[in-house]
Amino acid sequence: MYLKNALRAATALTLVTTAAAHAETITIATVNNGDMIRMQGYTDNFTEATGIDVEWVTLEENVLRQRVTTDITTKGGQFDIMTIGMYETPIWGANGWLVPLDGLSEEYDVGDLLPAMAGGLSHEGTLYAAPFYGESSMIMYRTDLMEKAGMEMPEAPTWQFIREAAAAMTDRDNDINGICLRGKAGWGEGGAFITVTANSFGARWFDEDWKPQFDQPEWKDALTFFVDMMNESGPAGYATNGFNENLSLFQQGKCGMWIDATVAASFVTNPDDSTVADKVGFALAPNSEGIDKRANWLWAWALAIPAGTQKEDAAKQFIEWATSKDYIELVAENEGWANVPPGARSSLYENANYKDIPFAQMTLKSILAADPQNCCVKPTPYTGIQFVAIPEFAGIATQVSQEFSAVYAGQQTVEEALEKAQAFTAEEMEAAGY
Repeated sequence: MYLKNALRAATALTLVTTAAAHAETITIATVNNGDMIRMQGYTDNFTEATGIDVEWVTLEENVLRQRVTTDITTKGGQFDIMTIGMYETPIWGANGWLVPLDGLSEEYDVGDLLPAMAGGLSHEGTLYAAPFYGESSMIMYRTDLMEKAGMEMPEAPTWQFIREAAAAMTDRDNDINGICLRGKAGWGEGGAFITVTANSFGARWFDEDWKPQFDQPEWKDALTFFVDMMNESGPAGYATNGFNENLSLFQQGKCGMWIDATVAASFVTNPDDSTVADKVGFALAPNSEGIDKRANWLWAWALAIPAGTQKEDAAKQFIEWATSKDYIELVAENEGWANVPPGARSSLYENANYKDIPFAQMTLKSILAADPQNCCVKPTPYTGIQFVAIPEFAGIATQVSQEFSAVYAGQQTVEEALEKAQAFTAEEMEAAGY
């Protein structure tokens, strides 16, 4: 079965001769998420078909961002492929730091990539990274605990309903937290989550003159609501919990609800990993009452080639293989359609085998509802939903997220954190010339 798929992939890739490729080894930096780790398990298929060996550097999300950013800005040359996302790709592509992914094979079918994903990974119409999977965020919840609480989850709930349900499902005696959410510092970890939460309360990072908005009431409302809800119904130590920590808690049956990346749905419903696999429901990310914005984001973990690599051809072959329709079928044949990488290709959501997966349509609805051009209730000068698409954002937001995590840990007040965030952001933006 593996060999058949490997040979099919080899044909689609229009490979160079095995003799010429045998000496090649490419090094890939990636994040330690489940889908990426699964991909590593199939790497032998690629090597068998092409003769190209693969070395993996697998890192925690915050560390990955630091390593690849340092490597590409210093032209370190450690990696032939980097796992990056919608924030980095357009900026790095514009700087000439990435190899354009033009000339991909006809069989690859670039036109099948979801427009939101291809658009977010392009600069001036040129694709600079190929989406391995795409995601928004949504609610995953325990149907049994919701029923026990005497409540019913709407398809599009408010934050006020979520807080009430979280309190009703919390059972400290049995180590069940009503809700598990990210508090971990890092612009792409807890920083991303509190940003989309703030969006759904009417907040924004900057006004139209690039002035920081942390001194506005919407940010105070959002952060206060988040802290109060998590103190009431969240797990102890949530200030250090990110995606992987909350995934583990949910799979162990210790969360009534979890709002996070849609890609997590396959892991919480996998009976091999999740003790509550048959008790999970899904709903759209919440909004605050009277606010027409939901707390969902748009993201793709994608594969890109740093400019200057000496192994560009081999790297392109790997990217075509790993983000192809054939790879999706390879995973489906061996692990079931529920476990294929989601959110990247239109054809997946047209596939009869995938349409009946419980979370498939909610994932697509969540992705389609996310609009990077229109993140917030009030107008903004930037694109992006859980990030601001400017080079300075990563450094600023990392610092701001650390201030917020200190609030979650009980080390300072909401007011103190927002005052520091306002001052720091204003200083950095002024220094950058905004």
